[in-house]
Amino acid sequence: MMENSFDFALALPEIVLLISAALVLLFDAFNKGENRHSTFVLSLVSLVVVACVTLWQWNADMYGTSFSGLYVVDPLSHFLKFVSYIAVAVTLIYGRGYAEDRGLLKNGGELYTLTLMALLGQMLMISAGSLLMAYLGLELMSFALYALVALRREHQPSVEAAMKYFVLGALASGIFLYGMSMIYGATGTLNLGQIAAAISTEEANRLTLIFGVVFIVAGLGFKLTAAPFHMWTPDVYQGAPTTVALVIAAAPKLAAVAMALRLLIEALHGIAIDWQPMLMLLAIASLVIGNLTAIMQTNFKRMLAFSTVSHMGFIFLGFMAGVGADGLVNEGAYGASLFYAVIYVLTTLSTFGLMLVLSRQGFECENIDDFKGLNRRHPILAFVLLLSMFSLAGIPPLAGFYAKLAILQAVIGAGYISVAIVAVLMSLIGAFYYLRVVKVAYFDEPEEKNAQPLSLGWVTGGILSLNGLLVLVYGILPSSLLALCVQVIRDSLVFY
Repeated sequence: MMENSFDFALALPEIVLLISAALVLLFDAFNKGENRHSTFVLSLVSLVVVACVTLWQWNADMYGTSFSGLYVVDPLSHFLKFVSYIAVAVTLIYGRGYAEDRGLLKNGGELYTLTLMALLGQMLMISAGSLLMAYLGLELMSFALYALVALRREHQPSVEAAMKYFVLGALASGIFLYGMSMIYGATGTLNLGQIAAAISTEEANRLTLIFGVVFIVAGLGFKLTAAPFHMWTPDVYQGAPTTVALVIAAAPKLAAVAMALRLLIEALHGIAIDWQPMLMLLAIASLVIGNLTAIMQTNFKRMLAFSTVSHMGFIFLGFMAGVGADGLVNEGAYGASLFYAVIYVLTTLSTFGLMLVLSRQGFECENIDDFKGLNRRHPILAFVLLLSMFSLAGIPPLAGFYAKLAILQAVIGAGYISVAIVAVLMSLIGAFYYLRVVKVAYFDEPEEKNAQPLSLGWVTGGILSLNGLLVLVYGILPSSLLALCVQVIRDSLVFY
């Protein structure tokens, strides 16, 4: 265990990524090619290097705190950072062709540099040992994402989506910051471990602390797209370029889950009885609003946005079930939420990847009708779509089914039977709109606009096929990944 106050070796992944992002930016300034192929390759190389550094630290048991407790390295941080690298790399591979066709790379490779900077913010959120570090990482990620949404400056829906995202994001950041200030006023510290210690010794002003927690939960609800803080999600998903929509939909969810684990579970575990009802309300609202609203959507990206809201409801259910009425911690419930988040990101990559692959110059694949007759044109892509939709719907033997089952077992084990029943009913309703997409792909006649044959590169096609296969494999053999999620929770979070 390394306890040096300023141990830069612990922060080596962030340092390497920051230097790499700066080099990518400088290299791109002198890169005159319109397709920015060299910038793309350099970005992927940067991700591979950072992944190797993280794996080396993980294998060497390099854990501890640095920068006076602001920064934490533990198994949870290593695990989520590594999954984030994979998610970002796959996003860039899927989105490269789309970005070229839409002219996103004509004037510069900002898509790659901003994505790397957003990843840097996510890494700081994942390793936050203080409310201050969590906020700094959150803002670094958010500002990069705001700019990415507005990357197509001549495209009015993208600019409009960026404005909505920026305004609502600034409001959520202010709410989160206000909650931080109240918690600091109640406990006299921003360090998560010291906050937990102050609560356990009853030194904190409880009323001020609870008010602060309300604002913190609201801020987390926005970043995790939980109802009723989800208003930005459908507009941003639909208005942003599909590549950018995937950047927002995948890896940032892992960082937000990590921040929720550190803030609510580790720092504020002592007042779980106060924030559990808040999470229950957010979870039920997300399940009901997300599923019922998604049924009415004809735009596939808006449908996925509302389905995201419902999936975040399941993650909040796991957080809620982590502390029993007797105050005992159920690490399996937190592990189930972490497992659910990873499976959600895996499935989101395949669904958005299909849209990116099917989109071409002059044709935007974003409506459900655009998948008509997909099985006749490309059976493999249709099968990946089927696996993804079945997984999101929670149909066995796919990964989404086991993720939902693990959450429901934790919820029932904690005694929330009625909440589990609501979750099951909402999942049944949600299955309708997922199965509708499969029906369109397999049984409807293809329209003229999407009847053209598809040309799929072997790299993108191979990764997309592997992506769909993993959704099936982790449904049949989920125990290893679930056990890893529970283990990193057990080895990382300290409960006072």
